[in-house]
Amino acid sequence: MRMLSVLLLLAAAPAAEAQTVKFTTEEYPPYNYREGDGYGGAGYEQVVEMMKTVGVDYTVELMPWARALALAESEHDHCVFTTAHIPERDARFKWVEPLAIDRNFMISKSGTNVEAKNVEEARQYIVGTQRNDYTQDLLQRNGFPKIDLAADLDLTLKKLLAGRIDMMPISEKYYTKLKAEGNPVEAEFVFSKQTFSIACNIDFPADLQKKMQDALSELIANGTQARILEAHGLGGLGETTAELQ
Repeated sequence: MRMLSVLLLLAAAPAAEAQTVKFTTEEYPPYNYREGDGYGGAGYEQVVEMMKTVGVDYTVELMPWARALALAESEHDHCVFTTAHIPERDARFKWVEPLAIDRNFMISKSGTNVEAKNVEEARQYIVGTQRNDYTQDLLQRNGFPKIDLAADLDLTLKKLLAGRIDMMPISEKYYTKLKAEGNPVEAEFVFSKQTFSIACNIDFPADLQKKMQDALSELIANGTQARILEAHGLGGLGETTAELQ
C-alpha cells in the first residue's frame, strides 16, 4: 500500500523540467526561415545560442503560423517564436524576451489609389493578414471592419500584389527587404510597435523558463544579440532591447 501511494504521488506530480523543449516557428525572414536543409534567421540563431547555455535538449520545426502558435498553447513542452507580445496573448503564455523590438508598417501596392495616413483612414479599405497572427488581433482591436485572412504571409502578399486586398501590416524590416527585392509596395503609415519574444505554454516549467530568460538576457548583455541582429540587417534593434534589461 505504501509503495502504491508513492507511485500515485509521483504520477500526480508535474515534471520539474521538460526533457526536450519543442520550439515551433514560421517562415518570416529575417527572423526565421529555411536555409538549405536547416533553418536560419535572427530569431532562430538567438534560440540556438540561448539553448547552448541552458543545456537542455530541444527541437525546432518550421510550419504555418496558426499551427505553430496552437501547439505552443496546447502542449506543455512547446514554445513558439518569433512571437509578438501583445495584450491579447499576455496571459496565454509564459514569456522569454525580448528577441527584438520592431515596428509594423501598413503597406499598399504601388500605383494604386489606396491612401491612408492613419488607422481611421485605413478602416475603409480591405486589409489582409495571416490567420492567428498578432496583426489579426491588432486589426480587430482597432476596429477594422474588412479583414481578409490567409494561411500565411506569402499568400497575403500575393493577394496585395494581385489587387485582391488593399493593404496589409508588415514588419518594417520585412518591408525594407521587399523594397530591396524590387517588389512594388509602399508604406502608408506606422501601424504598431511590438516586442518579439519566445512564447511558451502556460504550464511550461517555471525553472526552465527562468534558465532560458537568464541565458537570453546574457546574450543581450554581452552583445551577442546585437551582433546577430546586425548580421541580418536588423541593426539598432539590439540596442533597443538592451534598454529593457
